[in-house]
Amino acid sequence: MSDPINANPEVLDVSALPTRSKGAAQLDLPLGAFLDTHPTPLSLIQNESASGSDDDDEDDEPEPIDSQEIYDLIATISDPEHPLTLGQLAVVKLEDIWVHDSGDKDKMAEIVVKITPTITHCSLATLIGLGIRVRLERALPPRFRFTITVKEGTHQSENQVNKQLNDKERVAAACENEQLLGVISGMLATCQ
Repeated sequence: MSDPINANPEVLDVSALPTRSKGAAQLDLPLGAFLDTHPTPLSLIQNESASGSDDDDEDDEPEPIDSQEIYDLIATISDPEHPLTLGQLAVVKLEDIWVHDSGDKDKMAEIVVKITPTITHCSLATLIGLGIRVRLERALPPRFRFTITVKEGTHQSENQVNKQLNDKERVAAACENEQLLGVISGMLATCQ
């Protein structure tokens, strides 16, 4: 794309993007702090693994996915026009993501994402929304349903873009277009 549609977008600093706060398990410690200076006898390791623990049963239960996890999945998608991410351009914002998930793998869950184009006449809003949909479909189990819309009042063709982004037949047809998939693959190449 030779001439940018929005040549001067507002850019957020990466350090200002929302993240989970560091817990005790994520403290910055030197590697040596994790190394055990006294070797554990093999008999103790075997006894611990044979007996199991009650904590193992708790880990089998899936935790519900929250809006921060969804933000982390989609904020690192590259903008198709600028060498920046959707998070840096504030196209996706944590406060515009809603997740309705009980954590039960047998029940349907819903994710609603509202995107904010950088300009009201952005012709790439549909492509950005499609990139978000593809990212979520690839990263999450099939029990999740997605609604991706343009935030109210942020785009001139808001209703048309919303209809395109949530029409299953249009999305399926777009995903069969090799050229379009190439652009989306480029957008998703920066995902973490």
